[in-house]
Amino acid sequence: MDHSRKPEDYFSHQRRELLQFLPKQYKTVLDIGCGDGSFLKLLPGDHSEFWGIELVEKQAKKARETFKNVFSGPVENNLSKLPENHFDVVFFNDVLEHLTDPYCVLQQMKKYLKKEGVVISSIPNIRYHSALKSLLCNKEWKYESHGIMDKTHLRFFTGKSVRRMYQEAGYNILSHKGINLSRSLKPWLYNIPLLFTAMDIRIPQYATLAKKIN
Repeated sequence: MDHSRKPEDYFSHQRRELLQFLPKQYKTVLDIGCGDGSFLKLLPGDHSEFWGIELVEKQAKKARETFKNVFSGPVENNLSKLPENHFDVVFFNDVLEHLTDPYCVLQQMKKYLKKEGVVISSIPNIRYHSALKSLLCNKEWKYESHGIMDKTHLRFFTGKSVRRMYQEAGYNILSHKGINLSRSLKPWLYNIPLLFTAMDIRIPQYATLAKKIN
């Protein structure tokens, strides 16, 4: 699958909404899928140590202009290059859904986290109203160049399945909530016959903060 054909801004998207999950104190941060390093540049901490793994070499090279500890290639092939018990924070910003086996990667990542280290991720919600409408009403499962139905997504999640993945991988979930909620009236209208029991269809992504169980 050729991720290098993604538009240039795909690799420089700054996920400011995820900064709220950062611990107050940290020294070492790993950004999986770091792109050109734009998100790492947002993180406060002049004396902190920032690492990255990026699939596309062109983007990894750009990130290395600022951060020396950036590896290129699949995350699965680069984990062994990381120091064990080293990271306070590991970010997976819209990455786990692109992996063949995100469950295994999360399990392996525990080895590289410090005792009090945390993982922070954002993962698309397949129950988002536009994707759900396409499937239920239009009988369509159509891949797109970006978004919930990104053609490079290999896994699909709901809020419930994200929780289960972390728990089964040996993590304690500290925070799990929807981000970037839709402002459209459509989710509200769709919920009228459902007595507002499916308001998760307003959520395009789930942000999860989790600590490994020692």
